[in-house]
Amino acid sequence: MTKTIRTLMMLAAVICMASAAQLAQAASVTAGQAVYKAKCQMCHGADGSGNLPKAKANPLGGATVQAKSDADLKTAVTAGAGTMKPVPGVAGADLDNVVAFVRSLKK
Repeated sequence: MTKTIRTLMMLAAVICMASAAQLAQAASVTAGQAVYKAKCQMCHGADGSGNLPKAKANPLGGATVQAKSDADLKTAVTAGAGTMKPVPGVAGADLDNVVAFVRSLKK
């Protein structure tokens, strides 16, 4: 009986930790969406499909962008990439959250 209770308690702990991780990820995406709207949406569009010709050629939810590493995406935001200029004022947690939001656009 004790072994069963211990097993059930461990299972409950694992479920709680998984739920907490999902909530944290959802919070990151929501926070990233706010930064995205303020800093990125004017060029990349509300859904990441692009408002400008170059942005339309590589939608954020498309395979090319989604195949990039998080570090590559962060570098594109902070240092620019191709015709994209660096985005001032996006760093730290905001940068992580924007990447989480971009990942949520995967098609």
